Amino acid sequence: MSDKTYRKPSDEELRKRLTPLAYEVTQRDATEPPFRNAFWNNHDAGLYVDVASGEPLFTSLDKFDSGTGWPSFTRPVEPERVVSRVDRAHGMVRTEVRSRSGNSHLGHVFEDGPAPAGLRYCINSASLRFIPVDRLEAEGYGAYVALFKGRGGAPREAAGAPSQAAGANACAMPSAGEPAGCKATLETAILAGGCFWGMEEILRGIPGVLETEVGYTGGRTRAPTYEDVKTGSTGHAESVRIVFDPSKLSYAELLEKWFFRMHDPTTRDRQGNDVGTQYRSAIFVTTPDQRRVAEEVKARVDRSGKWRAPIVTEIVEAGQFTRAEEYHQKYLEKQPGGYTCHFLRD
Repeated sequence: MSDKTYRKPSDEELRKRLTPLAYEVTQRDATEPPFRNAFWNNHDAGLYVDVASGEPLFTSLDKFDSGTGWPSFTRPVEPERVVSRVDRAHGMVRTEVRSRSGNSHLGHVFEDGPAPAGLRYCINSASLRFIPVDRLEAEGYGAYVALFKGRGGAPREAAGAPSQAAGANACAMPSAGEPAGCKATLETAILAGGCFWGMEEILRGIPGVLETEVGYTGGRTRAPTYEDVKTGSTGHAESVRIVFDPSKLSYAELLEKWFFRMHDPTTRDRQGNDVGTQYRSAIFVTTPDQRRVAEEVKARVDRSGKWRAPIVTEIVEAGQFTRAEEYHQKYLEKQPGGYTCHFLRD
């Protein structure tokens, strides 16, 4: 459809242009966590391109809700732009898909998709850049505008996908005794310990941490804003979502060597001059294993004698994480002299 030439940038260029998470996924074949990524639930009309090379890969017209927590498509926008190869990693035999020009790892393709082709391209959000329909011309993808004319361009709803209850979707519900078709190689943690500016500034520099974002977790209000949360009446805590590589940083190390040292876990609903439930100390666990590890680490730190008062950190289910307003993201990187009460204790 487009005769534009795409190329893979040099490794030096990629390291400069890509986020650590995108680099790890596209260049080192990592798999991001499900449900906590940029596009799994994106319903806007547009084109998905390789985040590294820019080559067009998929459209919203072929996107469907697979229930897996990763963006899923029935086909590439142009078949020749996505290449397949056998993947025997992680004790499974799967079909990996990569971009042809960029050679970026995208994800895998499975034969459990909706009719007529029966294919499901299970793709990492971190390998994609999304371009809305109204930006295609401006960004050099005008040849694809015609695909959307007279069509809504929105992803298909779950009705068009195979039923999880029927066990057709191996990623969401594998057969008894069988490994899942998709397996994340990266992990997500959600932590709260006072003003999220100071926490994120420390967390984003930890070796093994690939991505951080600040937001609101643990409350009753849907779609909370900072103006809501700062009242202390919503139940939400200022928190940080962290994507990390467990082969380089274990969840236990993240908690014991960093989280429990960067704030005071003995003060209830308070950090320094910041007072209110939104500033409470909390570990929002995303899996049963995280709960087990969190409870073990909390008990160990409590017994260590490094804190003179009992630790009051909550360990609760993560629930919904709402990304905070953009001006809060990486705040102390943008404002080096900004307020923080966080530092690492010995």
